[in-house]
Amino acid sequence: MTWRIAVRHRTGYHYSTAVRASYNEARMTPTSSRGQHTLESRLDITPGARPLRYLDYWGTAVDAFDVHVPHMELVVTAFSVVETAGALDPMRGVGWDTVTTSFVVDRYAELLAPSRYVTSEPQVSAAGAALATEHQPVEAGLAAVAWSHEQLGYERGQTGVHTTSAQARATGKGVCQDYTHLALALLRAMGLPARYVSGYLYPIADSTVGARTSGESHAWVEFWAGDWVAADPTSLAAVGERHIVVARGRDYADVRPLSGIYHGPPAESLGVEVELTRLR
Repeated sequence: MTWRIAVRHRTGYHYSTAVRASYNEARMTPTSSRGQHTLESRLDITPGARPLRYLDYWGTAVDAFDVHVPHMELVVTAFSVVETAGALDPMRGVGWDTVTTSFVVDRYAELLAPSRYVTSEPQVSAAGAALATEHQPVEAGLAAVAWSHEQLGYERGQTGVHTTSAQARATGKGVCQDYTHLALALLRAMGLPARYVSGYLYPIADSTVGARTSGESHAWVEFWAGDWVAADPTSLAAVGERHIVVARGRDYADVRPLSGIYHGPPAESLGVEVELTRLR
């Protein structure tokens, strides 16, 4: 089944006094990839700026822009229409001898190593070794995602954007970013290359065409077991027509929707507004 979803994502910052200049990057535009086709996209920036779009190291669409007029607020609104496909069946029957070759280890070295928010822990490494002994790569990866789901309870406000996988595990609570970081830690510990995926999740599985709903950014994982396998450790729902990919990377640090530097006072976030409409 294919869906067509319209996305409106608004974010930004407010400053106590005027900022003289800012240099920014927005990762808010879905790109076309396997199982997803971006039909329309537009980025509105206030104060007005002309962005330069490029693909970063991980294949994410980045809009870079500068603002050189004094401003009290920076507001970025991304509009897109995306066609999505149903969940893909993973490639079964691939053994550990395939995913642990020197070629694979070298090619995906950055997705096998700890990163800023994905930390190495003895307990997690032990759990990964046990799962790798019991299962073939695809099954082991899915079991790792299920293990991560069981370690945390979903609760807002217990963690932040800078919380590591180890800190989230110690807390025992978190949100989709924390579930994803913990799953990445376990997947990498067992020798499966794994990356962070950021995007959106249409929250209503049985939605009708034309239904509009409030949403938010979402995160899940993709691990390599002969091919990329997507899995959602927060809900364990199949990654399919309700998921929209925006960015990929090692962890959240690589996929932040809006980042940059500026000259001026401390900033306050305007918050995030995401609106999703099923068009087909």
